[in-house]
Amino acid sequence: MSGTLYGLGVGPGDPELVTLKALRILRALPVVAYPAPPEGTSFARSVIASHLSPAQTEIAIRVPMTRSVAPAQAVYDRAAIEIGGHLDAGRDVGVLCQGDPFFYGSFIQLFERLAAGYPTRVVPGVSSLTACAAAAGLPLVTRDEMLTVLPATLPEAELEKRLKQAGAAAILKLGRHLPKVRRILKRLGLVDRATYVEHASLESQKVMPLEAVDPASAPYFSMILLRCCRSVPGSSCWGPARCRSRGVSSANCAARKSSRLKPARWASSGRCSERGGRSSGSAPRGS
Repeated sequence: MSGTLYGLGVGPGDPELVTLKALRILRALPVVAYPAPPEGTSFARSVIASHLSPAQTEIAIRVPMTRSVAPAQAVYDRAAIEIGGHLDAGRDVGVLCQGDPFFYGSFIQLFERLAAGYPTRVVPGVSSLTACAAAAGLPLVTRDEMLTVLPATLPEAELEKRLKQAGAAAILKLGRHLPKVRRILKRLGLVDRATYVEHASLESQKVMPLEAVDPASAPYFSMILLRCCRSVPGSSCWGPARCRSRGVSSANCAARKSSRLKPARWASSGRCSERGGRSSGSAPRGS
């Protein structure tokens, strides 16, 4: 009887955001695999390192950080063969995945190679999207509003087209693509509604208005959130410039009428907020 393949979401980085179910399964696994850079430690492993046992076999899947897809695909091919060997021997294997396994997760690469041949279970994790929204204190959507999730790696024309059609939006995987994204948002008049978040839930977390970000410093694990707000029934407000383009008067523009939808971290000062402790996970007062 073959072993079971588990995709374990370990969340955005704060160990306290790993689910109880993921930890229960992790502790019982004989084999644990995880993505890692060509050199150095795995981020996903670091999140749950204190829960690993010396008795567990570890498989580091060292993925090259290149623009070409082929080298990474070859690495996942080899990893699937190695993991498949353990599964054939009856050993369960857990694959750690930052965030959620099925939300831009590296686990998808192995799922596509192995799920058809082996029992597979996926344990969801806190995604980067919800972690960034929580870090910024910024509700994303409510009621019948729509959310568009876009990778910043899209071509500039395609990204601009999608943003023109979007209500609320999240732009992921910024890194070297931030200057391109900023150009698009300026053309669409959306910069004043854009919140930038990097390293959500970590001690190095930063939340700030997009205009305050140094484009050269944006890491790959960063995100821009654009919150949809209602100005008049049936209309979405992205700020004065977008309202004018939609025929909404300045007097009815929700961005001018109220600042209540600005992120809590910078609504009063408009400046960057760096996390100085576990602000998102601190104990309630009186506890």
